[in-house]
This record gives sequence, C-alpha cells and structure tokens, in this order.
Amino acid sequence: MTRNILPGSAYVRTLSGLAAFAAIIGIVAITVTMFRGGYVDSVPVTVLSQRAGLVMDPEAKVKLHGADVGTVRSIEALPSGEAALHLAMDPSALQLIPSNVLVDIASTTVFGAKYVQLTDPAEPSPHTLRPGQVIDSRHVTVEINTVFQQLTSVLSTIDPVKLNQTLGALASALNGRGHEIGKVMTDLNSFLAKLDPGLPALDHDLAVAPDVVGAYADATPDLIRIADNAASISRTIVDEQHNLDALLVSVIGLADIGNDVVGGNRKGLTDVLHLLVPTTDLTNEYHDALYCGLAGIVPAANTPPSPEPGVMASVSLLFGQERYRFPGDLPKVAATGGPQCHDLPRLGYGQHPPFVVADVGTSPWDYANQNLLLNSDGLKQLLFGPIDGPPRNTAEIGQPG
Repeated sequence: MTRNILPGSAYVRTLSGLAAFAAIIGIVAITVTMFRGGYVDSVPVTVLSQRAGLVMDPEAKVKLHGADVGTVRSIEALPSGEAALHLAMDPSALQLIPSNVLVDIASTTVFGAKYVQLTDPAEPSPHTLRPGQVIDSRHVTVEINTVFQQLTSVLSTIDPVKLNQTLGALASALNGRGHEIGKVMTDLNSFLAKLDPGLPALDHDLAVAPDVVGAYADATPDLIRIADNAASISRTIVDEQHNLDALLVSVIGLADIGNDVVGGNRKGLTDVLHLLVPTTDLTNEYHDALYCGLAGIVPAANTPPSPEPGVMASVSLLFGQERYRFPGDLPKVAATGGPQCHDLPRLGYGQHPPFVVADVGTSPWDYANQNLLLNSDGLKQLLFGPIDGPPRNTAEIGQPG
C-alpha cells in the first residue's frame, strides 16, 4: 500500500507546483496588463509635435492639473519630420478637458522621462475634447543633449588660438580691477533698482513701438521731402540774406511807427472798441437772421435774366393805412423774440415769410383800421365851399383844425 501511495503523492505535488507557477504567471500578466491599462476603457486622441524628445516612451503619462487622465499609446514619426503621439485617454476625463486645451511635452527634470502636460487656455471653449481629435503641441522641453549639441557646434567654429588670445586679453584687462568691477556691479544694481518701477511703461513703449516705427516708415518719404525743402529754404535764406536784413530793418521801422500810432491813439481806440461792444453783441445775437437774409438773396442773384429785354413791373393800388399819430407812433427800440428766420433762406415758389409785428412804435393793425375811409367833410367842402367850425368827419376827430 505504501508503494502505491508514494507515486501518487509525487504526482499531486508536481501538479500543485505547476498550478502555483501558472497562477503566479497569470497574476503577473494580469498585473502588467492592468498597469499598462489593458483592462481600462480608453478613447484615442492624437497630439502633433515638432518632436517627441529622446526620453518620450510609450506608456508615458498624460496629466491635467497633476492628475493622470491617460497614457501615450504609441509614437509615430511623420514624413514631415513631426511626431504624432497617439494617446489613450480616460473617457470620463474628456468631459473635463476643453476642446482648445493646450499641450506641452514636459519633463520632471532635465534628464527625466517626459510626459504630456495638458493646460487650460485663457478662454476655455464651451465644447469638450472629443475622441479622435488632433491637437497641436506648443513646445517641447529642451533636453541637455540638445544644449550640448548646440554648444559643440558653437565651439567647433571657434579658433582655439584666437579663443586663448581673447581669454588672455580678458584676464589681463580684469587683473587687479576687482574693486572697480565690484563698484560697477553695485552701481548697475542701483541703476536697475531705479529702472525697475518704469519697466511696465517700458514694456508698453516696446509694445507700441512697432506701430510707431511703421508710422514713421510710412511717413519717411514725406519727411525726406521736408528735409530737402528745408535745405532749399536754408540755401534761399543764405542767398537772400541781404534782402532779409533790409526786410528786418524795415519791419523794425514799421514797428516803431506802429508803436507811435497805437500808443498815441490808445485812448481813442479803446473808446471805439468799448462803443462797438453793444453793436457786436447785437450782431452776434442776430447772426442767424443776418445769415438767413443774405442767403435768401443768393437765389435771386443766381436767377437767370428775362429772355426779353426791358423791365417787368407789377403795379397795384392798395388802401391807405392809418395816418401817423403823435406820440403813439414815435419810433422806439422795444422788439423782443430774438432772431426769426421762419422759412428763410429757402422759400418755395410763390411763398413769402410772414410779416412780424414788433413793438417798434407804429403798427398797421392798430385801432382796427379798415384802410378805406370816406372823407365826407372834404366832399362837402368840395361841393359847397368851406364850412365854418371843427371838422365833422369822424376820421378826423381829435386832429388839429
């Protein structure tokens, strides 16, 4: 019985070992797959960059505000020299990323591995990032090997002998002048401290400088023409300096005569100006009416003459107005209302501005004048001769004689 059990136990132990080994391999495979995101749903997004960098590998992180939102699935070199980074993004994170998100290829250190950094723009779009979208990267962090390569290319173009001579000359120039150099640096620091408050204004000046320079560039032909004309004017002044001297002497004499004339008549000129003030004020107040009246004459002045020679006149008979009465009809200056243009200076055909009745002494509408009165007393005197006594015509009541 013991011989039959031992072979069976060894077989069981072998199967148990194989099963444990297979389970360990399975757990490792599942762990690696889960670490690579194999069991996580993802959506593709493509980032185009000028280059991917030396330390950008698949499975690199994609971060937004420091949180992982995806990984780099693969890196593809395009024929144009650019790099296409195919990202596997977390579907739930797409709802938090605007469609105009900014992309940088950054690294934790100079020698560290790179990752894709997503940054919110200044004005985020209302639309979110969608699957399959292509985004342009802004820039890639400069790597130390790139700096070494550029430094090597610069050093390869420098002649060592000349570099040695230059460094020797600098050493000779700086030897024993540490105190002076320190003082210069101190003065420079003080100058920069005074200049620092004006940096915003300087920044604004530099920002508007292209527009100013462009304006000067556009005006350069005119400025050159002005300079040429100024040169011509200066040559003319030099050629005519004798005449200019004579003109200045004449102007001095005229100024002396003017001083005598103005000085001798100062009081009279002052009085005239004071007397003109009311007239000028009234003219200024009624300048609108003056303009209307003068402008109304323009159409009449521009009217073509009659095609037939001669003078055309329109004559009519009007009823007589009320006779002048003293003292009610004495002229006076009491009109009010200011300037009135009515329809002037443009009047339609057959129109005329209305007659304005003002308080100037006499008025054609006083006493309800009927304009036509029968002088009965005059008719009696014509028929029967002079009649003794006061006039009997009602129109003449109250008048002398």
